[in-house]
Amino acid sequence: MQEHTNTDTLTLPNGAQPQSRLGAAFADPVLRILLTATAISATSRGVFFALTVLYFTLVVGLSAFEIAVILTASSAVGVVTSLLGGVLADRISARNLLLGFVAIEGIALLSYTFANSFVSALAIACVVTGANRGANTVRAAIIGRAFIGSLRVGARAMLRTVQNLGVALGGAAASIPLLIGTPDAYLVSMAIAAALTLASTLAILRLPRRVGATPRRGEGRTPLVGRSPWRDSRYLALSIFSALFGIQFGLAEIGLPLWIVHHTNAPAVALSVVLIINTALVIALQIPFSRGTQDIRKAGNVLALAGVCMAVACAIYAATSGVSPTLAFVLLALAMVAHTLGEVFSSAGGWGLSYELADPHRIGEYQGMFAMAFSVGSMLTPMILTVTVIDNGTAGWAALGVLFLGSALVMWAISRTYLRRTEPRFVSDPAAG
Repeated sequence: MQEHTNTDTLTLPNGAQPQSRLGAAFADPVLRILLTATAISATSRGVFFALTVLYFTLVVGLSAFEIAVILTASSAVGVVTSLLGGVLADRISARNLLLGFVAIEGIALLSYTFANSFVSALAIACVVTGANRGANTVRAAIIGRAFIGSLRVGARAMLRTVQNLGVALGGAAASIPLLIGTPDAYLVSMAIAAALTLASTLAILRLPRRVGATPRRGEGRTPLVGRSPWRDSRYLALSIFSALFGIQFGLAEIGLPLWIVHHTNAPAVALSVVLIINTALVIALQIPFSRGTQDIRKAGNVLALAGVCMAVACAIYAATSGVSPTLAFVLLALAMVAHTLGEVFSSAGGWGLSYELADPHRIGEYQGMFAMAFSVGSMLTPMILTVTVIDNGTAGWAALGVLFLGSALVMWAISRTYLRRTEPRFVSDPAAG
């Protein structure tokens, strides 16, 4: 059986050779730098996740409708910059591009402290989200260029783990201004968080030039080769169905809080508990559960398992309606365990397929398409959750479970189709007996 992995050479410090162990990946300076920058910026994002909506409401004085418009419009900008970041990452220095996106994001975050109207908040949010989504795509392209096989997925898993830790720390830090509750407390906290994002650029400056797409000085500029992702129907389908499965992220952030408050008897603290369960399990499981998913067959199997987990989670979430507060609390915790397993499995399998099915000559463009599809899904998530679980209860949960399971099985089928078309065929030779 042929293993479908990239066979390029990866140079590690002290002459070490590539290995499947994440320790080999961590020995690479690119990963250390990305981990440092991600830890700093994720802490900043954690603060803003906790404060932004309340800041818009209590300090800027925006209505719920205006906030919804801001979130939708900024997500639309993120769709464009997700693709743009990937396209540019194949044409100019990825290091400088990442540096620019993060610097713009940090400056825009700092500008929130000067927002005093709907228009100014809208403009700043569009810049923040656009820069953040563009930076995410460029990081994915850098990983695709700097690592191979299992090291790629391992690097993404480590970054995801560090990101969750940073967001958790930032959310905890945000409890201080939330307790104080004054406009000045919000302003100071947001300014400090913006400064952290800008500080992460100091780590990015240390990225080696080998992660860039441009040729060395004096070699001239070589035109792009390889197949465009827009002409790769298999990768386009993978991106679309991965984005549909990605609705599970919005389910935890948007749908579940509304479901708990309006459709269950669970105490309000249940939301905090299930989110803590989610964060803790992602931190504990993302790295070990991602091992081996650079293999296309395993990545497809893991995605199918993710679909089963999410279908089970939806069934348990639906069962929380109309039961006692204690039982609802227990069921919510169990559902979040299944939900988080689906999240971890889908991330691992999705990363594996997104790299292994991409044309290596255009890794940035392919990651840009993958990220753009995810951004489109994120933009549509509030509407999808509203017409399913929020408006239709149990029937909506059933529809959502079918959506998750169906999307996962399609991605599993994509992996199987790829293997059938690329694996060598062994034909017996009668003359050889």
